[in-house]
Amino acid sequence: MSGRGRSPVCVGVEIAGSGSSLPARRVTNGDLVAMMDTSDEWIVQRTGIRERRIYDREKEGTADLAADAARKAIADAGLLPTDIDLVVVGTMTPDSPTPSVACVVADRIGAGKVGAFDVNGACCGFVFAINTAHDLINGGAYRNVVVAGADTITRFCDFSTAGRNVAVLFGDAAAAVVLRVSSDTSRGLLAQAMHSDGGGAKNLFVPGRKQDFPSNVEYDPKRINQIYMDGQAVFKFAVGTFSKLIEQTLERSGLKADEVDHYVCHQSNYRILDSARERFGLSPERLHVNIDRYGNTVGASVPLVFDELRKSGRVQPGQKVMFLAFGAGLTWGSSLWQL
Repeated sequence: MSGRGRSPVCVGVEIAGSGSSLPARRVTNGDLVAMMDTSDEWIVQRTGIRERRIYDREKEGTADLAADAARKAIADAGLLPTDIDLVVVGTMTPDSPTPSVACVVADRIGAGKVGAFDVNGACCGFVFAINTAHDLINGGAYRNVVVAGADTITRFCDFSTAGRNVAVLFGDAAAAVVLRVSSDTSRGLLAQAMHSDGGGAKNLFVPGRKQDFPSNVEYDPKRINQIYMDGQAVFKFAVGTFSKLIEQTLERSGLKADEVDHYVCHQSNYRILDSARERFGLSPERLHVNIDRYGNTVGASVPLVFDELRKSGRVQPGQKVMFLAFGAGLTWGSSLWQL
């Protein structure tokens, strides 16, 4: 069975710090109107997005943003880079096939020759990574782990009228947390789930060659290294999956929806988030939305929301937080924590 409840407890695990990093360039819907045939009203009504950040390809990349977020998270945790013994980065946009983003981050922050690896779960990258890192600490192998979500997805967007349905959705960012061993064994992962459906990838993919085009999509050389998305199919998948994923995670933890203090969700579309609020009767305070300011930042989306909540003082020790994401692959996953 995919997913499970809590691991046998060896130690507690706490989220000790968080940090985020955003490109300086802010692109509003009005800016996009100058690039393509669209309108602010059209974008807002369908997605809830008003602006997003886009990285400067000549000056920065995924590793730059991830390293910056990691430094901030380490400082927030009151640790030194040399205290970190593992770096895990959820990303689908490494700057190159190798080295991994995590290896570059570990070096740049001055962590030394520690373990480092990337997790490619697309928009689920951070959720998959934090589940993995938790159990490595819980099992006694590591004590202080940086987990980041970082993507520069706009490199795969076509900012012309031909690509407008996809390009308006995405933005670039990175965010990170520091997981630390705790003597309080009540702290840590209460339940998690991780799923995939490779057959559904035909509705959301980035082709690198002709052979990567599924049978339902006509080959077009202009679409190489560009995001292809069947918006209607992906929307249907996300709406249906979201509620089931919450229900599954609650069932595995033995909790009710109103016992979770915060639902930290992947920001893909405001209407999808709103449907989850209605289904479970959640107030806006318990399901935070920032898609209007950042768009869909892929693997950075979930930790970016968490960092905002933590910095505003809304996330406190003793609360329960459920991280949720779904994305290309197709993938979907959850991570429910006792802080």
